[in-house]
Amino acid sequence: MKHYLLLFFSLFTLLCSAQQTLGGVERLDEEIDLLIAEGAVVEILADGFNWSEGPVWVPELDAVLFTDVPENKLFRWDETNGLQLYLSPSGYTGRAPNEKKAGGNGLILDKKGNLLIAQHGDRRIARVQAPLTKPKGFETVVDRFNGKRFHSPNDLVLSKNNSLYFTDPPYGLSGDKDPLRELETNGVYCLSPNGTIRLVYSGLNRPNGLAFSPDEKTLYVANSDPKRNLWMAFDVVSDGSLTNERVFFDATSFSRAGLADGMKVHSKGYVFATGPGGVLIFSPEGKHLGTILTEERTANCAFNEDESALYMTSDRYLTRIKLKPE
Repeated sequence: MKHYLLLFFSLFTLLCSAQQTLGGVERLDEEIDLLIAEGAVVEILADGFNWSEGPVWVPELDAVLFTDVPENKLFRWDETNGLQLYLSPSGYTGRAPNEKKAGGNGLILDKKGNLLIAQHGDRRIARVQAPLTKPKGFETVVDRFNGKRFHSPNDLVLSKNNSLYFTDPPYGLSGDKDPLRELETNGVYCLSPNGTIRLVYSGLNRPNGLAFSPDEKTLYVANSDPKRNLWMAFDVVSDGSLTNERVFFDATSFSRAGLADGMKVHSKGYVFATGPGGVLIFSPEGKHLGTILTEERTANCAFNEDESALYMTSDRYLTRIKLKPE
């Protein structure tokens, strides 16, 4: 009897310690095998979130940071400590009128290693004060265009010359007719290193995620609209403006749940874009190579430092899939 009890508890411990997984990889073109090995699984690292968003890998912490937008919180996850609350509040501190009081969304690191947050609730791009090991309050990077408050900055990306591009849809407000809305356009903006803010594109009704190609000659922008569910591509001119607009990939006809949202570009030029079904992977030419199926609406993704893993914020989950190293 004792032998069977020991066997039972051994099996129970093994099952409890086993990594939970979900979904899988849909392979539409063999080129995807250059990025994701056969047998790679989608690991669940943490769950229980309201809507997880904006992951960024932070080498200094050897951890991924990400937000829970409705809960106004920012979390940290690493291999040693697992999930920890990193910052609360993350995006709404009461400094701007906002009935929804949503938290932070997109996250990036600037050239000095500071954490920048697209804050839905405070309607600004903010910089976290103090070292990353002991985050405190925020300071405003930009919160207005032509004297008017942004709706709710959503995602952001920094160029090599320190120009900050970000999108401003109305998701942090109650819609296009919210009386607190001050700007007419749901735009893509560029904040230059000298502090000049420009509207560089206004042709999308729900601009969302954005990312540069490795040479920064192309800017990709997602549009999160069921009636126009797609990604655009633009040529980036030397002065930072955008030209030659074109559809990079149109997923409007896709039946799987999910809208074009956050994205990251691999050093080899492949675009990893959250959208219908999970994370769609495109060649630089816009060919759909396959999809990391997450079984949940997926908001954003981020590579770790050596691109050996992709972290994904999938509704209630933080997930990860291992990638092929160089």
